[in-house]
Amino acid sequence: MRRRFLPVLAAALLLAPAIPGAAHADPAYPFRDPHLSLQTRVDDLIGRLTLDEKISLLHQYQPAIPRLGINLFKAGTEALHGVAWSNDVDNGGAVVQADGTSFAQPVGLASTWDTDLIERVGGAVGDEARGFHAKNPRVFGLNLWAPVVNLLRDPRWGRNEEGYSEDPLLTGAISTAYGDGLQGGDPDHLKTAPTLKHYLAYNNEAGRDVTSSNVPNRVLNEYDRAAFQPALEANAATGVMASYNLVNGRPATVDPDLATLERSWSKYPLFNVSDAYAPYNLTGSQHYFATQAEANAAVIKAGLNAFTVDDANGVPTVTAIKQALDQGLLTEHDIDVAAGQALSIRFRLGEFDPGGGKYGRIGPEVIDSPAHRKLARDTADAAMVLLKNENDALPLKPGGKVAVVGPLADTLYSDWYGGKLPYQVTAVDGIKEHARQVVSSTGSDRIALKDVATGKYLTATGTTDADAVTVSGDSATDAAQFDADDWGQDVLTLKNVANGKYLGYNWGPFITRDDQPNGWYVQQQFKLEPQADGTVAIRYAGYETTESWFGPNRYLTVDADGKLALGSPDAAGAAKFRKEVLRSGIDEAVAAAKTADTAVLVVGSQPFINGREAHDRTTMALGAGQEALVKAVRAVNPRTIVVLQTSYPDTITWEQQHVPGIVWTTHAGAETGHAIADVLYGDYNPAGRLTQTWYRSDSQLPADLLDYDIIKSQQTYLYSKQTPLYPFGYGLSYTSFKYGKPTVGHGKVTFTVTNTGKRDGDEVVQLYTHQRTSRDKTAVKQLRSFDRVHLRAGQTKTVSLRLTADDLKRWDVTRSRWVVESSVYDILIGASSSDIRRRTTWHVRGETIPARDLARVTRAENFDAYAPAVKLVDESKATGTAVGSSAAGDWIVFKDAALRNGRTFTARTSAPAATTIEVRLDSPTGKLIGTAPVAATGDVYQYATATANLAKASGRHDVYLVFGGALRVSTFSIR
Repeated sequence: MRRRFLPVLAAALLLAPAIPGAAHADPAYPFRDPHLSLQTRVDDLIGRLTLDEKISLLHQYQPAIPRLGINLFKAGTEALHGVAWSNDVDNGGAVVQADGTSFAQPVGLASTWDTDLIERVGGAVGDEARGFHAKNPRVFGLNLWAPVVNLLRDPRWGRNEEGYSEDPLLTGAISTAYGDGLQGGDPDHLKTAPTLKHYLAYNNEAGRDVTSSNVPNRVLNEYDRAAFQPALEANAATGVMASYNLVNGRPATVDPDLATLERSWSKYPLFNVSDAYAPYNLTGSQHYFATQAEANAAVIKAGLNAFTVDDANGVPTVTAIKQALDQGLLTEHDIDVAAGQALSIRFRLGEFDPGGGKYGRIGPEVIDSPAHRKLARDTADAAMVLLKNENDALPLKPGGKVAVVGPLADTLYSDWYGGKLPYQVTAVDGIKEHARQVVSSTGSDRIALKDVATGKYLTATGTTDADAVTVSGDSATDAAQFDADDWGQDVLTLKNVANGKYLGYNWGPFITRDDQPNGWYVQQQFKLEPQADGTVAIRYAGYETTESWFGPNRYLTVDADGKLALGSPDAAGAAKFRKEVLRSGIDEAVAAAKTADTAVLVVGSQPFINGREAHDRTTMALGAGQEALVKAVRAVNPRTIVVLQTSYPDTITWEQQHVPGIVWTTHAGAETGHAIADVLYGDYNPAGRLTQTWYRSDSQLPADLLDYDIIKSQQTYLYSKQTPLYPFGYGLSYTSFKYGKPTVGHGKVTFTVTNTGKRDGDEVVQLYTHQRTSRDKTAVKQLRSFDRVHLRAGQTKTVSLRLTADDLKRWDVTRSRWVVESSVYDILIGASSSDIRRRTTWHVRGETIPARDLARVTRAENFDAYAPAVKLVDESKATGTAVGSSAAGDWIVFKDAALRNGRTFTARTSAPAATTIEVRLDSPTGKLIGTAPVAATGDVYQYATATANLAKASGRHDVYLVFGGALRVSTFSIR
């Protein structure tokens, strides 16, 4: 099967033209016989298709083939934490939001550390995907683009909410569980076909299509690839989506892993897709190929099966592929293989089985069912993390007067990959079910904006696209009043008091139309910039890609008819407004808190503003206005609880020092308010645990978000030696737990856990190891296994966590393979990466990595360390990785090499101009034993041989290659 499906390609996202209804196929065709093997059925169908029909299957909208009774198949329905949205085939590709069950954001799902629960969540999402498909199969396809398994290496990444963890083992476990649920658990039939996003080493949004992730081999294998492998090995996913970025100089869209390594992890054929528009980046922003025919041929040969381009219009893709065939860049066999892989999931989904296969009868009745609503609440409960509970500030006692304040107190927000909430239970709603009296406030200033030039107020005139906001009001009526919420870095949203809608731009007239900030460009963002004369200028702060979308003007002016316009490039030319504060949000919140028994502050992020796809965060700080609100309320009410609702870690250092109780939740769907109240009032004993490190300040992170080498830069809990605000795996409970002495043997670590408190609760037991001795730098500690264990008050349970010698393997760069080193390993059992309760040791007899043998041809990429400016680059456009130097003095080192009087240095190099490679011992300025002239080859992919005679050297040394200028090195030897 693998041989047949080895090469592959990709695509999927938007929409397709109306296609005639399919005719009934002859049921005697072998491809419709479910008793035959998958390989036989695919081969039969491929054999019946024309070349044009096979090529058409490689676009994201696989058109119907009526003569064989084959219907339209659309790749890609978004389903990260519920069925979110898809595109309407028949209505110009309009986005259709699903209104089914929305679960906690993925980082919240992982915070449960509960794989059984997450598999149930995946099962519910898979059911609802089938339900939406039954309602409209032309909009909602069964190939789901979920889960995201990119590691949360840096919390500034804009898409933090979409991932699971900074740890590959935890990410692999949660993604496998979610994928198993989506697929349905049957080895031969798929409920849905999940696609892992985004392969590979993708953690930055700024310039994501042109930046290259520099990932040395150890990090590539031990970290980034390790997150994708588990779900594919467990057959819990049916393919991957290639990411936008370049990896070591080569666009991920043509990463050869997609046809080789990645496919070796699964026993089934895989259906790999491109990200939206990515195949065009190859000839556009990336300038990697001269023609689209070359690009499309490379995409197919690299292992992608679906081109996610041109919405429903497959003609450009088909045209370029045919050109590639005509030019000899592809063969029909290449098309057969790719088309067969594209068809493979359709067979497994039951499309060609009688009645649609095992899951064909699932209908719309499952959407937002009572059972799914309960599961959403249970999951939101399980994901809540108790960060601080000083002097038992929590749980709260029922009754009493509670002030619930903050911008997230009485509203719920969805995110880019979330569906439309069918209902909302806010924090206010949840707390009202427990308190005697609730008073609430958004904590936002209510303002009016008066145009200095005319004396008129900025006023909403309606809620449609035609109802432009104008400078027209004679007084500050409700229509001229706006609630201003501070989301950090001076960015505000302005919600009209009269109609409850947000002020936004909408590519022309400024209007009040939207229920929440939304859309790709999020055009509901503004900054009110104070001027020297006491007025404010309004700067439009909506997201943009290039200036061409908006022009140079970002400041608001007022037209002759009173409408707002983007009319000035700077504040000097902007309209001047007097900002009248009609109500101080802080004063209102303080007044409410003063009279309350308890103040609950619900603060955090707006998922469309504070970091999301295409926009990274530049700081982890809470919005200044929100922090001021917390400080003011805490000053008047010592019984203040902060509920932090965000999609990522924040640097809440002041809050940790001064607020007695802090709870964290993601944006957790329609049941968020119930979950908040369940935890605050103790109806649910919190047991969520953090899946990434929470830092004390931005300064604890690398200066550059593009620093992907976590070993060298000491990122994540694995390599960081800093003291964080909250460590990986951290979370508190309303009860306490005691751990017994661990024993190691028979492939597991066994110990007891006792609930020593007075409440039932869950403990997330975590097993870490530390390798005491190694040839290389190893992790401070590394998660190896975990379990979420429920214990009644006073109960003791015996827990066994898997640990075998093979779990300790790491990548040996000297031999390009996995190795378990002989060493003493510390076995660390605890409640977080920093809260180790019990420990023991395990003496493992493995291997001792021998000294490097540089007489063998050595790949330059397998260095041990490198100068800061050195980059990994593409050896050729098809395959291989080389080392790239940009300036004299750059170096790479190969440690502990056994030199046996080798007298000749030979390297395979390319260079724009003649330069040199020096061979030195033990440091970049150490003993020089030879200098190799490097000839100019012009083309970076044209290599020549560089050689040098070496002075006699023997013994074990660190061998440095020091570069004299710009060049590439792929391999070398010393003989």
